Parts: sequence; structure tokens; C-alpha cells
Amino acid sequence: MIKRCIPVFILMAAALIYSSCRKEGFLTATTTTNLDEKSVFGDSSRTVGFLANIYSNVGLSASLSRFSYNYIVCGGLEAACDEAEPSHAFSTPATQFATGTVNSGIIGEEPYKTCYSQIRAVNVLLKNIDNAPLRQAYKTQMIAEAHFLRAWFYAILVQHYAGVPLVGDTLLSYDKPIVAKRSTYEECVNYILSELDAAGNILPVTQTGLNYGRASKGACLALKARVLLYAASPLFNGTTLPADAGPGGGVSVDPSLVGYPTADNNRWKLAEEAAQAVITLGTYTLNTKNDYQTSSPGYGFQGLFPQRVNTEYIFQLMRPTGNSDFENMFLPPSRGSNGTGSFPYQGLVDAFPMKNGKLITDPSSGYDPNDPYKNRDPRLDYSIIHDQTVLLVRTSNGQTNGSAPVNIYVGNYNGVSTGQDAVHQGTLTGYYNNKMLDPEAIAATINHGSDRVQPLMRYAEMLLNYAEAANEYEGPTGNVYAAVEAIRERAGLDPYQLPTGLSQSEMRTYIQNERRIELAYEGHRFWDVRRWKIAPQTENIQSAGMEVDRNNGTVSYKPFNVTKHNFRAAMYLWPFPLSETGKSSELVQNPGY
Repeated sequence: MIKRCIPVFILMAAALIYSSCRKEGFLTATTTTNLDEKSVFGDSSRTVGFLANIYSNVGLSASLSRFSYNYIVCGGLEAACDEAEPSHAFSTPATQFATGTVNSGIIGEEPYKTCYSQIRAVNVLLKNIDNAPLRQAYKTQMIAEAHFLRAWFYAILVQHYAGVPLVGDTLLSYDKPIVAKRSTYEECVNYILSELDAAGNILPVTQTGLNYGRASKGACLALKARVLLYAASPLFNGTTLPADAGPGGGVSVDPSLVGYPTADNNRWKLAEEAAQAVITLGTYTLNTKNDYQTSSPGYGFQGLFPQRVNTEYIFQLMRPTGNSDFENMFLPPSRGSNGTGSFPYQGLVDAFPMKNGKLITDPSSGYDPNDPYKNRDPRLDYSIIHDQTVLLVRTSNGQTNGSAPVNIYVGNYNGVSTGQDAVHQGTLTGYYNNKMLDPEAIAATINHGSDRVQPLMRYAEMLLNYAEAANEYEGPTGNVYAAVEAIRERAGLDPYQLPTGLSQSEMRTYIQNERRIELAYEGHRFWDVRRWKIAPQTENIQSAGMEVDRNNGTVSYKPFNVTKHNFRAAMYLWPFPLSETGKSSELVQNPGY
């Protein structure tokens, strides 16, 4: 049976009441206590706050602080794959997936518990919304938002587990347990799509002003495009997972629970059309604005993430103004961070091409292993801090104290010896994450934080979704080239054009690498290597870092081993927690667990 969720009065106690603050709108919160359904849905602001509380959980899967141990943050999904090393080696899902030790007995109840608790909250709202003292038009919009959110949390569940129990409008409770029979993968996909279609027919194309951050028609179309892209991918489209991974828990797994038993190339067409629907809205564009260094190549990519509102974000996790938690997790110690995030691997660094668009493995690229960061894709510096990256230095009161390089080297350089930022001291890999950080923000501060929100779906992903689906269905057409080249042009590559005459396979390689670097640290890579079924190659690796040795006038770059990663076929999907499968034999465990 599905884990029986917390009583409704506890959900009400946790509901957030949102003010009409012009700066933060739907996000500004206070907490209520000791409220029942009648108290919440008998009050307009409490009703809106109840919905807003559901929104506060939408960043679950992509959270960069998702995994922790005794309140020590150990990173997010980037630390569970070939992107980054977790800051600590505690036993969290990040290290369990990286090292191949994950099983149903040690995996946590999140996201299973969190998603179903939010689905229950949606059902509570749908049951009670008619009683709320709100205008009917506003109720109609809230109902549509609730359907989007239900689809969102089911999409997260399917991403992790494939087919899951569909509970419809049922309210789970302590005194009415629900038999947790898994629905097929196809049934789950169809249900999510139906929820999105229903919501998208009502919601506005975008949300602006105080409604910024709420679900929109654009968000419905974007999630539909993502779900259909996953459904068309090799892992699910004609799945062989039960045979690959073996039976789970001694029970044969019906292939329809973990994908479509029969492959259908037309699923790529559906994914292509869904992504095209987002593009043809004409509402979203790649960001080309940067308030910091307007003349720098790739400035649109760099300047995207500190912006609270921009033309590229389709759906985002709203965050309070003045936030600096990303800086606190990821900046080098010399800039005031606590180093509890994750550290990029050398493999991710190597994935960024040269500024001329050629991979560093191309002999004609101009790559110099003795000067490895010179003339690289501008996104490298905007995503990763390496030795001698220049960052602002700020005092505790927020004043700028000039700029200075980050000294990650070992040895002595220009009279300066190894310091707190050095490899093996401040960083486990020789690198720090720079993705989504605000160059104006100071770690662990409020007065000098960022207005940033966290993107969960953005236009760049839709272009890449379209390119992938269209390439798989039609081959490398002109539209496929245009979508990928738009990403590369914004990135500052010169020339940004792809080689002409690419085969479908060659274009696939370019698209997959563009996803790896453009969407790094945004919660995509972990899933991408699985749905493409390339995880046996990308995850069975010896991860590496870079030690820069500077002594007087000489410098050398020495790769070193970090963590040995292991992958087995069961790890294409997450195991259901043993605490859940133990309650009902109808909740069939995933293959290999």
C-alpha cells in the first residue's frame, strides 16, 4: 500500500500564507498553526497559501542540496552521476548511486513520500476549493494549477520509478489504506498528459507580476514535451530492462510497468511535436542580457541565472529575494562558503569544447593540455571555477575589494603558497561549481544576496528536446541544425555552426554533449544517461580531478583519481523503498532490486 500520508490538519498547519508583497509576490510567507480544512478553505488567503505550499516543493528532484546527512548537505543529482563529487562521503543516494551500492533497504523514502504527500495535498485542495471565498474565475485558475502540479509530481515519480500507483482524486489517510498496485508506464504517461492538457486549456500562456512562478500554459506544454521525450527514449521505448536487470525481489517484473514493451518510432514524432508547440508559442527566447559584462562572449548564458525574471524561464522554483545559499555551498572558502555542495569532475570540464566549437579531442581544435582553460567555450568559465579564475572579493559589509584569482594550485606561485582554496583542501577535484551563482552575491548573507530563482524548465532545454526528438525521427534536418546552433551561438562559440553533412549518429553525439554542458548542474545528466542507455559507459568510470602544480615559474597539470563509479542495470531506475514494498505485495519492486 502507498505510505499513508500525514493527517490533513498537519498539512494545514504547514500551509504558507502569502502576502501581496510586490517584490516576492506569491512567495512571501508566514506560517499558520492548528488549522483544519474548514479553517483553511474558509479563508481566501489561507486557501491561496495552501496552494503556494505545494509550489514550494516543486524543486524536489533538481535541488542542489537534495542529499544530506545529519543536516550536512552533500549535493544533488549532479553528485550521483558523472558530473560531480559530493562534498562528503556519507551514505546518501548520491554516493549509493555513484558507487553502485544502492538497494531498496538503504534508499530513503524521498521522493516517494514527498511526491505522494503533495499529490494528496492537491487532492485536498480540489475537494475543498468550491468552499473557498474566492471569485469563480480565480478558483478555476487554481484548479488548473492543481492539475498541473499533480502532473508535475507524477512526472517526478515516473522519472524515478517508471510505472507507479495512480490514485486519482482519492485522499489517502491513516484509516483508509490504499492498495498500491502499480499502473503501467503507459497509463502513467497518459494520465500525466491528460492532466497537462486539462490545465493548459485554462491557464494563461505565461504568468507575470505577482503571479510569476505559477503554472502556465507554457509550463504545461514544456512538461508535456519532457515527458514525451523520455517516453520515446531507448530506456522506455521498447524496454528490455526486466531482462537486463533480472527479477526484482524474486518476482518477475511485467515489462509494461517499466516502459513500453514494444518500440514505436512514432513516439519521437510526438515528442518533436510537443517541443515544437513550446517553440511556436513565440513567448520564450534565449536570454541575451547580462548586467555585468555586456561585451563578454556568452554573456547571455552568464547573465541568465542571476535574473529573477527573464524570457527563457518557463517554470521555476521561486525563492526569497536576498538568497545566497548557492554561493554558500559552492564558492571557494576564500569567498566565504562552507563547501557543502559538490565539486565538478574533470570529465565535465573536458566536455566543454574550444571557443571555435571543436571538441578538445579534435587534433585541429587548438587545445593545449599545458594551458587547458585557454580559448575554451565561454560556458566553461561561467559554469566551473578552475585555478586562476578571477572572482570578485567582497568584505563582510558587501563592499567590493577588487578582483583576485582563485588559487587552487599546490606549490608556490609569485610568492603565494598553497591556501585554503587549494585542491585536496578546499576542493576534492580541483574545481568549484560556478553554475547559477550570482557574481554580485556574498555567501551566507541576506543583505547582499541574489534575487535569483531556480530554473526547472527553460527554453534552452526545449530547443534541445526538439533537436533530439526531430533528429531521432527525421534525421539531422535544417531545423535540427538551427535549434542546436541557436544554443551554441548564445554560448559565444565562434564559429557556432555545426559541421555540415552530419549523420544522424553524429548529430546525436553533438546534441547529447550540448545537453551535458548547457544543462550541467540543472538535474538533467543523471536522467539523460539512463534514458539514452549509455550509463554503462558513462557511469562505470574512474572519476578524476585536476591538480595544478605551480612552483616559481613552472606550472604542470596532473589529473588524479577521485572516486571509482560503478553502474549495474538495476540502477536505470530507483528502487521502491523497502518500507513501502513491505506493506503490500502489489507494489512490485523494480528489476534488479
